[in-house]
Amino acid sequence: MPVRLSWQGAGKPTLSAAQVRTKAARMLRALRLPDAELSVLLCDDATIHALNRDYRRKDKPTDVLAFAMREGEGAEHAHDAHGLLGDVIISLETAARQASEHARSLDAEVTMLLAHGLLHLLGLDHRNRMEERRMTARTDLLRAAAAGRRRAAGASRRRRGG
Repeated sequence: MPVRLSWQGAGKPTLSAAQVRTKAARMLRALRLPDAELSVLLCDDATIHALNRDYRRKDKPTDVLAFAMREGEGAEHAHDAHGLLGDVIISLETAARQASEHARSLDAEVTMLLAHGLLHLLGLDHRNRMEERRMTARTDLLRAAAAGRRRAAGASRRRRGG
């Protein structure tokens, strides 16, 4: 399967690994990357804190990290349908806190973070207002794809009225 899921940290994850894998695979299909490989690590705050400190020089936990196999200009279009995209790391502890703050389920929060991290792997970012709007719109499309809603089939295309 193109999505590899693992767990690192104390305790046991409270989410279904099969469900997370299925959602990631649906997102890849929506991006027209059904055979691309993706690694997803679900972890605790201590694990993501160490990664954030070591790789981003930010000495605190975060919700999601994305480490792309291909980076730089044109990375969004540099991925072929069979290549390894990279790693998305999600802290379930931070996700649980954020889910509570936003009055949504842990599953919904992890789905959003998975979509967000996947878009970072493809070169999208949110450094300014325009990029933020684009990233939010694509995140919403990927969340819909993860839920199996048909409308999201063209997540990489704009929908046109007519």
